[in-house]
Amino acid sequence: MTNIPVTTWSLEQTAPADLLPAAAPEGDVRIVRSEVPSPEFSRFLYASVGGDIRWIDRLGWTYPQWQEHLDRPGVESWVAYDRGTPAGYVELDPQDDGVVEIVYFGLIPAFRGRRIGGHLLSYGAARAWDLAERWPGLARTKRVWLHTCSLDGEHAMDNYLRRGFRLFDTKVEEEAEVAAPGPWPGAYRA
Repeated sequence: MTNIPVTTWSLEQTAPADLLPAAAPEGDVRIVRSEVPSPEFSRFLYASVGGDIRWIDRLGWTYPQWQEHLDRPGVESWVAYDRGTPAGYVELDPQDDGVVEIVYFGLIPAFRGRRIGGHLLSYGAARAWDLAERWPGLARTKRVWLHTCSLDGEHAMDNYLRRGFRLFDTKVEEEAEVAAPGPWPGAYRA
């Protein structure tokens, strides 16, 4: 197996005023919280959005692992729909001391390049900032952070920077090169 260098960048916002929202795209694009924890739907989004950019960490999760994760207080998925069809999502995960991580964010390949991503990221970051309002008992958000890497989409870093996220860490590590799994084996061709 071949190893490749992968650069991971960590970015943050430390105040709600840091968020620089993107304009909403034209057309019937809506962003809705997936309020019923559904391992099937969450796995569909994860595999469909990340299948061509080598998201593999959760592919081996069992149904109970998905359910346990989704049942944690404050974990939220916000889904973008283009004319009723899921186009992408952002997943929020609260951490200690008022920190919220945008754990996953992205669009299904067919919906990229339509100006949905900036809008979805803006909306997701705003929901990270007001997460405690929906979850009594969670600390008020003091910091929102995320990471992206050199395997992610070519416009990912620019989108994060345009939304007001600031770089706070960079790491380069050797990782095993894996084939893009697609939403199911063989769905994407290089």
